[in-house]
Amino acid sequence: MKMQISKATKGEVVNFKNPDPAFYKALGHDGMQKLMYDFYDKIYESDIANFFPQDPDEFEKIKIKNTKFFIQICGGPSIYDEVMQGKKDLNQYMIDIHDDFSITLKARGEWLGTFREVLDELDIDEDIKEDFWQYLDKFSKLTVNRWPKESAYVV
Repeated sequence: MKMQISKATKGEVVNFKNPDPAFYKALGHDGMQKLMYDFYDKIYESDIANFFPQDPDEFEKIKIKNTKFFIQICGGPSIYDEVMQGKKDLNQYMIDIHDDFSITLKARGEWLGTFREVLDELDIDEDIKEDFWQYLDKFSKLTVNRWPKESAYVV
């Protein structure tokens, strides 16, 4: 499986689609929860752990909330809607939440690389996995909000 991290550029128009519901069907609720908990356990030890609460109880709340997002976006039951309280599009809501953090290209790479590790451990159809990866790769470009500045001294 490829699971390549594509380049993100400032101002890029990103077209993406939600993951194929086959991903949720392949894993089910318990499998999605395990995937997400494994992911967040690795994130907690990563270079972007500082984006998340360091208190274990608060971090657990983030794992639960974000697991609900991924279950719903992958075609599972609408269990994240309760968090959104009728606000906007689910993807846009999640993008807006990331505005509170300084997300760089490096942080995006760390997030995707960590996701790739847990996806590598999944024993499901590679095409379904790749479809989910494409969502992650493209969606994550929209969360980057801190871009490298060009030096005034470089020609």
